[in-house]
Amino acid sequence: MQKHFISINSIKKVTHDTLSVITEKPAYYNFEPGQATSIALGREGWQDVRRPYTFSSLPEDEHLEFIIKTYPEHDGATDKLLDMKPGENLILYNAFGAIRYQGEGVFIAGGSGVTPFISILRDLRKKGQIGGNKLIFANKTREDIILKNELKETLGDNFINILSEEKANGYAHGFITKEFLKEHINDFSKTFYLCGPPVMIEMVENYLLEFNVDKRSIVKEAF
Repeated sequence: MQKHFISINSIKKVTHDTLSVITEKPAYYNFEPGQATSIALGREGWQDVRRPYTFSSLPEDEHLEFIIKTYPEHDGATDKLLDMKPGENLILYNAFGAIRYQGEGVFIAGGSGVTPFISILRDLRKKGQIGGNKLIFANKTREDIILKNELKETLGDNFINILSEEKANGYAHGFITKEFLKEHINDFSKTFYLCGPPVMIEMVENYLLEFNVDKRSIVKEAF
């Protein structure tokens, strides 16, 4: 597997625990919106520790961007990014991933599971093809919602949020249930894109199958 040493251009917070990491892009490096890659830190002792991160940039961009949720209490490779600086190196591998856009539908994400959908939605918006695509986004609180303003601008009323640990005006409260899906989805013949914690994805997929969604119309990649 080919690897590339790339330099960090910038690191900034997009939520209290989520980073936008922008890096150099190797010549002729390709990926599709929705795909991910493995990255290791260039620091000594961490060069063999790979972690999967999803591209949030577009394939034609001159840089790469990754939106990464951190867990400071874990003291792992991802959390070393919190004290990395522009100019430091990362090790980039080939692109992979099962999530690709297969037509208009409903995106259902939990937390950082939204990251594969960011590049897809940015690509559709750039092409003027957002259409009737819808995003149902589950988080704990409002401050956990990644790129809230951008997603609202992109999707308008088709950006639906549900919060499990906070009650707030304009936001559903609780967890995604069969009733919640029925309330917010009026066409179960479309494509469904799922990404989030495995327990959530399994539950949502079972609900969709109960609504007679064709299993071939469910695109997923649990993490």
